[in-house]
Amino acid sequence: MELRQLRYFVAVSEELNFGRAAAREHIVQSALSQQIQRLERELGVRLLERTTHYVALTPAGAAFLVEARRILALVERAAQVARTAQGTSPALRVGIVDASYDSMPQILHEAQALYPDLVIHQVEAGVPEQYQQLADGRLDVGIGRAALAPSGIASHLFRQDRLGVLVPRGHRFADLDAVPVEALTREPLLLAEEMKAPEFNQFTVEMCRAAGFTPTVHQGTVDSIRAASTLVARGRCLYCVPSSCISALPGTIWRPLTQPASSYPWSILWRAADDSDHVRAIVTCARNLSERLGWLTTAHQTTG
Repeated sequence: MELRQLRYFVAVSEELNFGRAAAREHIVQSALSQQIQRLERELGVRLLERTTHYVALTPAGAAFLVEARRILALVERAAQVARTAQGTSPALRVGIVDASYDSMPQILHEAQALYPDLVIHQVEAGVPEQYQQLADGRLDVGIGRAALAPSGIASHLFRQDRLGVLVPRGHRFADLDAVPVEALTREPLLLAEEMKAPEFNQFTVEMCRAAGFTPTVHQGTVDSIRAASTLVARGRCLYCVPSSCISALPGTIWRPLTQPASSYPWSILWRAADDSDHVRAIVTCARNLSERLGWLTTAHQTTG
């Protein structure tokens, strides 16, 4: 059994599609399929049920997936320990949802002050992708809404981020101090790209439904908050967004949402089995920053 076979199996298990898994691992689909078949022969069990229309884990495959992820994480941890013992500067790979949000940059600034030799690599990825990369060891720390976190991923809630709506200058909401959620009934709302931020889309839709309506969704998607603000500035749609990124969005006006007021929950994410010093440091910095800035106890009323 080879480590690459474990990686390929994890990729197929998470994608449930050989083509996407092959693209993710940067190999041709036929080679990936051959390695999975070889792995099954060596184990003497069938890990996957597959036809031309679908791929599914067998019970044995589901059990093996848990251990495969654990083995890959341990191997990555062993590599980090070896690099540290050799005197190589420790490195931490950190997931961020979008460069416009300010929470993780502030946390990393604190961590860098405590560990000046720590090399931090920031990886922009949606929360579902962060879960995958955390599980297979490609990320050490992530950030996002933890409601849908799979088993094996630990989390710490550090911020309740006031939710508001971006509107173009001259919009009727621009002169309000706050916007009732119900007032969005007839406004076209832009949602995030579903593959990248399904948890944020779900949060937005649930907020609207709680106010008694199903939102009118703008037909089209963007891949970043800055691109969303450009659409808003042109008067094409409105966009619900937390307060933590509004300073990076010129050309628009942000107004907090009320009736009810909503806050988006941000959590630090990491592998539950990872007890490394630098992962703990990120969690501690997030907790300390949260307490100092009142991120869990105050609702930010930023306007403008």
